[in-house]
Amino acid sequence: MKFASLFSFFLLIILQTDFGQNDENPRKQRKMYNRRLKKMSSPLHRSSRQLRIQEIMMVTPAAKLPMVNLDYSAEEKFESFLSLLGVESSYNVLPGKRGHCLVNGMTMYNKAVWSPELCTTCLCSNGRVLCDKTMCHPQRCPKTVTPEGECCPVCSDTVSYLLLSDRALNDRTEFSGDSSEQRETTNLLHKQRPPPQVKMDQALRKEELQFEESKEEIKENEDRKQKISGTGNGERLSTEGQSREGAEQRLAEEGRQAHQHGGTARQEEEKEEEDYKDEYETIRGDVFRMLPQLPVPAPPRGMPPLPSGCSLSYRTISCNSADLTQIPPLTAPEITSLELPGNSIISIPDEAFNGLPNLERLDLSKNSITSSGIDPKALKFLKKLMYLNMDGNNLVEIPSELPSTLEELKINENNLRTIDEESLSDLNQLVTLELEGNNLSETNVNPLAFKPLKSLSYLRLGRNKFRIIPQGLPASLEELYLENNQIEEITEICFNHTRNINVIVLCYNEIEENRIAPLAWINQENLESIDLSYNKLYQVPSYLPKSLLHLVLLGNRIERIPGYVFGHMHPGLEYLYLSFNKLSDDGVDRVSFYGAYHSLRELFLDHNDLKSIPPGVQEMKALHFLRLNNNKIRNILPEQICSTEEDDDSILEYLHLENNYIKTREISPYAFSCIRSYSSIILKPQNIE
Repeated sequence: MKFASLFSFFLLIILQTDFGQNDENPRKQRKMYNRRLKKMSSPLHRSSRQLRIQEIMMVTPAAKLPMVNLDYSAEEKFESFLSLLGVESSYNVLPGKRGHCLVNGMTMYNKAVWSPELCTTCLCSNGRVLCDKTMCHPQRCPKTVTPEGECCPVCSDTVSYLLLSDRALNDRTEFSGDSSEQRETTNLLHKQRPPPQVKMDQALRKEELQFEESKEEIKENEDRKQKISGTGNGERLSTEGQSREGAEQRLAEEGRQAHQHGGTARQEEEKEEEDYKDEYETIRGDVFRMLPQLPVPAPPRGMPPLPSGCSLSYRTISCNSADLTQIPPLTAPEITSLELPGNSIISIPDEAFNGLPNLERLDLSKNSITSSGIDPKALKFLKKLMYLNMDGNNLVEIPSELPSTLEELKINENNLRTIDEESLSDLNQLVTLELEGNNLSETNVNPLAFKPLKSLSYLRLGRNKFRIIPQGLPASLEELYLENNQIEEITEICFNHTRNINVIVLCYNEIEENRIAPLAWINQENLESIDLSYNKLYQVPSYLPKSLLHLVLLGNRIERIPGYVFGHMHPGLEYLYLSFNKLSDDGVDRVSFYGAYHSLRELFLDHNDLKSIPPGVQEMKALHFLRLNNNKIRNILPEQICSTEEDDDSILEYLHLENNYIKTREISPYAFSCIRSYSSIILKPQNIE
């Protein structure tokens, strides 16, 4: 008895101690943690402490699920690909006020949502791509089944309902013009509806079948009686007819009531479905949708049969790689999109699109069309055309008399050799122009060529032969891509008229820092992203734009970061990528990052010649990602990353120090004391001298 009482007393003390520790505020816990660290730094505990740090830091578990806003009213969890080693951040991020992301060559706008593969959803959140596998709600039923093409299981008793309602659903979607993605969403909504609603609908169908069977049974009885009695007794027949009419009226009344009951139920069901669908689309936010793909319907009346290899979906005719040598004669005013990529078409005659007056999208990419093969008026009368793709043809000049309604024009990978003053005339609604992979240069592009483009915001001129920035860029321009040219200098007049420009990409050129004019872009108020990777820079350029947030300088010969080079920026640089350069300890000092301490979120200094942690890192209060791997760092002093004078935790999510010459057993126990999770620190492997 005494033993039991003593055991209960000790158990009560332990429970009180645990609860007291849990109630302590974070600052007290922090102080206790620091005291434990100091105690463990004694000679008796140091070796075991360091061994434990080493063991923990070698493991990199998956990152926590970040919370991201899809809209102003809802939050959703996404698992970030940042948990994968080495890809937790991308040089191709286009952050800034708009937070664009570059994904497989496509610019995704902030808060855009898309599915790169089945059961995976990705979100562009302020320049970072976050992806998540579909989360399935648990099903409270004894037996479940996962339908083909779906991600989540559904109750097996729902399958019969889906089979019964599939035909009506398909009929409704064909007439309403919904896309296949919308039909799949609607099907998913049906599958997630609770079983009681399914049972009610089956009961209604059973009542309708009973009504039809009763009606057929009465009719058969009357026919049998007529055959037996003949037509002599008119009064009897009249009486029986009246009784039959009365029975039919009663059955009809019951049927109407059943239909009214069913109609009310279906109205409530459809209303519930619409509410659920609205909520679903609100949560998803700005969805990146592909062109709608419906089941192949019958061709419109009067339209001749489609050529072999072509298909018809909702208002779209697709003849992808159909071995066509000419544009097929088509007469279908309902068609708004024509796809003819990957064929052997060499010409566009005058009457090619006479039967398609409502075309909005035309894809002629990857053919063999020549400039001489295009009739001057072939495209002129397409008064609704907004998108024209002629990538991968044999054009030497831009087709003449393009419709003024065009908003996007793509002529990449051709042989364009000239753009004169009239080439782009009347295209005052054009927003996107892509002319990459041609033979364009400042000698064959007229300075007034871009003047008519009053709405142009996105211009791609990469993989050409420009030695200077093209002149006469439109004032509306927001994004300019000039990678893989031969540009050597940036003069003061290059961007005088482009006050709205936000992104400039000049990677893979021949630019040196002394060939960038001091007033070239320093006064730009909206320029947030510059990519000068793989040029001939020996130091970080001075006179960078005041508004700059994102600077990419990969693969240059940079040896030095001048002091105060970021000091004039407002609100401050957020992303700085200096990987694959020649930075050494002498090229970085305490004032090199002055002006970016409060704003810098990502700093990449990997693959350089640094022998120690650069000064100023511990003062970067907004830093999330720091890469120092593949340098020549040998040791980490206690105050190079964490300050012992401050109790606040660091917000570092990833610290890469692998492939240096660090002896992990000699790391100070205070070196990483400010970092909340040791899994954020990557130390393995290290080089051996």
